[in-house]
Formats: sequence, C-alpha cells, structure tokens
Amino acid sequence: MGEPRKKPNAPLLKVLHGQKQTKPPVWLMRQAGRYLPEYRALRQKKAGFLNLVEDSEAAAEVTLQPVRRFGFDAAILFSDILVIPYALGQNLTFVKGEGPKLTPPLVNHTLKTLERAPQHLKAIYATVRRVADVLAPETTFLGFCGSPWTVATYMVAGEGSRDQAVTREMAYRDPQAFSEIIDAIIDSSVDYLNGQIEAGVDAVQLFDSWAGPLSPQQFERWVIAPTAKLISRLREKQPHIPIIGFPKGAGSRIKAYVCDTQVNAIGLDETVDPLWAHQYLPSDLPIQGNLDPLALLVGGDALDQAIKTILDAFSERPHIFNLGHGILPQTPLNHVSRLLEILRA
Repeated sequence: MGEPRKKPNAPLLKVLHGQKQTKPPVWLMRQAGRYLPEYRALRQKKAGFLNLVEDSEAAAEVTLQPVRRFGFDAAILFSDILVIPYALGQNLTFVKGEGPKLTPPLVNHTLKTLERAPQHLKAIYATVRRVADVLAPETTFLGFCGSPWTVATYMVAGEGSRDQAVTREMAYRDPQAFSEIIDAIIDSSVDYLNGQIEAGVDAVQLFDSWAGPLSPQQFERWVIAPTAKLISRLREKQPHIPIIGFPKGAGSRIKAYVCDTQVNAIGLDETVDPLWAHQYLPSDLPIQGNLDPLALLVGGDALDQAIKTILDAFSERPHIFNLGHGILPQTPLNHVSRLLEILRA
C-alpha cells in the first residue's frame, strides 16, 4: 500500500509530480459523456444513468470511449459524486429533466435515520479494475469524488441548486449537525478514494462544484478545512498518489485553498484569469485548466485564441490542459479534434 505508480511514460502523471512538459497533456472534464455518439448508444441500452454506473463492464467501456476516440492523456472513472450519499444510506435517483434526487433530505432528517449501504461502491471498484487492466501505460487513470461541501449540499437539500441556500442556512443555524454530515462524508470519501487507488487509479480529483457562493469565513470552514482533513487522512494511506483540487467559483480564494489543503495540483474554472493564476500561485504548482466550455462549443477563431491565451500564460510551469468545467453535450466532435490538433502541433 502507498507505493508510487510505475508509469514512467505517462506525461500527465509527470506533470502531477511537478515536471513541466513541452506540450501539455490534456483531458476534459465530462469527457466520457453525452457529446459522444457511442456513449449515447450505450446509455440508451442501459435505461438510466445509475444503471450504467452500477454495471462495471458498461462503466469501464464508457471510461475508455473518449481515450479510444481522441487519445486523451488521461481516462477518468465514469461514476458520479453522489455515490457517497448513496453509500451513506440516502436513496439516489436521476430524474429526467430535473437531475439527481436524494431522499430523505437531511435538512429535516438526521444521519441516524440512514442505513449505511457501502455495497453500492463495489461495482465502482470493479470498474476501476477493468479499466486499469487494459489502459495503456502512457495514459493516466484518474479517480475522483466530490469534496465534502459540495456533497453535503446535495445531501441536505436533496437536490442541486445554484445558490445552495438551504445548505448554507443550515450551516449557520446548526453548525454542529452540519459538521456531523461533513465528517461522515469525509470518512466515507477517504475509504472510497483509497478503494479506487487500491483498485488501480493513478491520481484523484476532488470536485467542489458548488464552492463559489460561500462567504470567506464559511469557505474557510466548510470548503478548505474539510478538504484539508480529507487529503491529510488519504495521504496517511496513500502518500504517493497525486491529488487535484477543483474548487469551482473560488476566485482569489484559490490561493488560500492551495496553501491550506496542500493539493498537488489545482484545477481552475473558466472565470479565473490565467495570467493572475500564474502570477499569484506557487511557480512549481501544477495548474489544470481552464478553457471555457462555450469556446469549445463555438469553435473557430474564438477557440483558437482562447487556447493560445491559456498556453501562453502557463508556458513556464507544469500545466495540464483542460476545460474550466465539463464539456457541453452539444459540443461538435470536430471542435475537440481541433483542440487536440493545436495542442499537439
């Protein structure tokens, strides 16, 4: 346990260990998904997102599809951040047109009412093993989970929202009860990420998709501190595995996030100025990002210029090229091909 992965020719893994590459390695958030016709065909056969996640053979195929088509430098596990509340005992469903739903919502229920169901994670470990067995040695395998704050927003409200008002109110009104939820997520996430690593992933990413709306003090308390605790405990088990943090919407608070959580690399959303990031973040810190998904959708000169801006800003540091958030389902495949053509020229 805890030994470094032996993938000496994997450029993305080299960047995560602080080695600048002549051409930045690339992967795209949500690269395994609805913009791919082969994904849509498989999804239709499985009749539901959760059915696809829980079918390890199908989930492994989805994980490999974008790497097979585009030759990305990383495969990212096909799963969902809400498998943690599912394993903690909430019911998880995906409603067409409405997104994921968790019941009962913890805004008016307690953790004690839930019956733990860790067996829901077994299929995901099986997916990891299937992919790890066939993935080329030059391709980095990324695992992931949601960061405690973002997962908690779904558990408390029972669904996603843009301002997380229900969860933010609970965190102010009853910080003790909210801390118990956060701690349960940390415990489960450490075990879950360790299970992914033991099954074969090379690095992991923490998605904090809803970090943006918090006040500075609440950001410190509910984003930075729990993330730092999760990372510290995971490193006790897996000291050599790189960890990418992605606190979407954090803005200038990224500096404190990087310093206090001790992530190995930082993912930037599209609202962060690359020049600012290069100037104010540690010069040896690997940066991942941060093309606007809409620029990729539009293509043409807008795409070419946006790519150039990012490449110029990060030319002197370890850099992984990625989007500032997930690829949009309606993105043309030839725009992805154009992106790779520019990066690999």
